[in-house]
Amino acid sequence: MVSVTVVGVEDQPREECGVFGVWAPEEDVSKLTYFGLFALQHRGQEGAGIAVGDQENIVVFKDTGLVSQVFDESVLNALHGEVAIGHTRYSTAGGNSWENVQPMFRTSPNGTDVALAHNGNLINYAELQAEAIEKKLVPASGVEGQGSSSDTAVVSALLADLIRDGKTLLDACRELLPRVKGAYCFMITDGHTLYAARDPHGVRPLSLGRLDGGWVIASETCALDIVGASFVRDIEPGELVWVDESGVHSERFAETPRAHCVFEYVYVARPDSIIDGQSVNSARIDIGRRLAKVLPVDADLVMPVPESGTPAAIGYAEESGIPFKQGLMKNAYVGRTFIQPSDTLRQLGLRLKLNPVREVIEGKRLVVVDDSIVRGNTQRKLIRMLREAGAGEVHVRIASPPVKWPCFYGIDFASPGELIANHGRGGSDEEISESIRTMIGADSLAFVPIDDIVEASSHPHESLCAACFTGSYPLGLPEGNPNAELVRRIQKGETAS
Repeated sequence: MVSVTVVGVEDQPREECGVFGVWAPEEDVSKLTYFGLFALQHRGQEGAGIAVGDQENIVVFKDTGLVSQVFDESVLNALHGEVAIGHTRYSTAGGNSWENVQPMFRTSPNGTDVALAHNGNLINYAELQAEAIEKKLVPASGVEGQGSSSDTAVVSALLADLIRDGKTLLDACRELLPRVKGAYCFMITDGHTLYAARDPHGVRPLSLGRLDGGWVIASETCALDIVGASFVRDIEPGELVWVDESGVHSERFAETPRAHCVFEYVYVARPDSIIDGQSVNSARIDIGRRLAKVLPVDADLVMPVPESGTPAAIGYAEESGIPFKQGLMKNAYVGRTFIQPSDTLRQLGLRLKLNPVREVIEGKRLVVVDDSIVRGNTQRKLIRMLREAGAGEVHVRIASPPVKWPCFYGIDFASPGELIANHGRGGSDEEISESIRTMIGADSLAFVPIDDIVEASSHPHESLCAACFTGSYPLGLPEGNPNAELVRRIQKGETAS
């Protein structure tokens, strides 16, 4: 059998992870979690796992690959219990290997089993890792074959180690969570209680839902919908929630200024989710309307880069009065693959995912709407493909500002030097836009201003994190991270980006 990996096609920002938890003694919790993870698959495609507890034991099943590749009916039928947590992963800390797939499992000194899943990135990982290494809870850096030392593994190890001398998992959470810094949503269980925690800034989303016979907590409300749970409320920043036979309990472990990730509204979240009270689909349509006012252009049709550009393209068409049409067809069955292509196949890589509809675009002046530009490789190939299909003009409109800075809070943006916005000679927005336009070969190019993104999110600027656009990091920068050190030097004027 010939095996083929498609690489070099991805130019979108890589998402973080998705977490899902359910406490429902009368339900099939493993299958509920399975379907919940399906709804969160867009947040990570490298690995998936489910941990199920039955009051006595926790069983974890996980592997690399998509949710549908990891689990089948026989596996799910073997996972019995009253509480479950699940995870779908994209690696932002730790490599893409089985050891780093979540949930992580630990047994505490007093014999309590603990499973933990994590969405986000920690900025004090180095400090926590050093503590875990000193206590011999995780291997030292660079030691192969001794398990994971990712940020999730480190937190799992430290948390389990605190459950001793009569302390419970709740006691351990109360002690450890105030010391964890960064963007995170944790889903934790000891086999009979479901715990969830959201970082004090609320960078990553987390929602609580109600089932007829239990409770669900998930990264996005779309995962509540798919399992038939009704949305109750968002988990608040700095809140620890736990669910058991006596109901839902909650307490705050920290109070800090909010910093919701604005990029959730631009790209990461599914359009059918509601993030911190705002419909993602409505926000993206509003962004598209605002984008239509930035640099108006005479054109024959507006078309999205599917699927993430579609809501903004609809808003653009509504505001501009230019007809909306689907000029690109997306192959819904092409995800992340593991096949190494030849040079010839690599040139065709984008067509595996997107192919132009010639009869729609031939001879037309196009407005092509996309959510963001990171490295620019995809847009450059896409514009070439549209011109080869007969497009008369290609005007690119981007539903976010230029991405100039790395993200250290859970989205895998490139280092500053890899971002196309930093490749031009000019520093003004107009000069950056013109430089990118030239590099990707568009007839015109415009980005939506950051203020329009903020207004569309319905949150005040001071309660949002827009570091990838502005370089202002509300949670601070991690220590010992080469890209973070480069950002510090750039911001001090010590080096060019």
